[in-house]
Amino acid sequence: MIKTVRKFIARMMRKMRFLPPKIYAKYHYEYFTGKKLNLENPKEFNEKIQWLKVFYHPKILTQLVDKYAVRTYVEEKIGAQYLNEIYGVYDAPDEIIYDELPQKFVIKATHASSYNLIVTDKDKLNQKKISTLFKKWLSINQYYRMGQEWAYKDVKPRLIAEKFLKDDGVTSLIDYKFYCFNGVAKLMEVHLDRIENHKRAFYDLDFNRLPYRYVSAEKTISTEVEKPSNFIEMMKLSETLAANFPFVRVDFYSIKGRSIFGEMTFYPSDGRKDMHPEEYNKVLGDFIHLPKIDPNKQYITEVS
Repeated sequence: MIKTVRKFIARMMRKMRFLPPKIYAKYHYEYFTGKKLNLENPKEFNEKIQWLKVFYHPKILTQLVDKYAVRTYVEEKIGAQYLNEIYGVYDAPDEIIYDELPQKFVIKATHASSYNLIVTDKDKLNQKKISTLFKKWLSINQYYRMGQEWAYKDVKPRLIAEKFLKDDGVTSLIDYKFYCFNGVAKLMEVHLDRIENHKRAFYDLDFNRLPYRYVSAEKTISTEVEKPSNFIEMMKLSETLAANFPFVRVDFYSIKGRSIFGEMTFYPSDGRKDMHPEEYNKVLGDFIHLPKIDPNKQYITEVS
């Protein structure tokens, strides 16, 4: 009975996204995990992700989660050759000139996660319908849409059109997501077939599957995944981009052996999906070494 009441209270409180972050994070975390959040001494991976939301606020994070602005950072750190080709960046849907776009392309919102439109046949597009969709995307602030993910709070809502990527022999792109801690990749998450049968799993850096997951067994990769020829390159590039941050996930694609940058994510799954078995929440949490807050300040505003 007590658990039911606490879950009801947490559900009600997490709708109040105007609450101060220290308060909101505790209700948000408890609602999804069923556990109390200890911001004073976090131990588990998702606890530390919540801590980073509340206390880790270097301004550069706003640039790095912006799918367009991050390109400048990537170009400076590792080179423009690792960026996907773009066709345009738009402040409003009516700025998109579809006649100038190729038959296949992808349009993403630059300020939020999971707002992606994959176009494989431009002739079948209902431009009026997708314009309505894009207006909806642009009206939503990721910070308030999700669990107060601080880095997204001031990202300017825009749309970006990119080259449609496809690798040989696969129906959709494979994502290689490197979990980097203080600039060192410790493990990797692989995503397969996002379009039709999305599955994922964790691997060590020798490409052995790891014994934990945060999705159901049915959504976990059960087949062998071939190690890409450019795996080491993608890992090293991820570490370069992740240098000096306590934690960031850096995503890459491998297209015919070429490494293509995807995105940088500071709050995977909004810090609310626990690992199974349970003990691995602490195992992964131990990888994150949280920086110290200056006693004269409320937040961390500089990258160490």
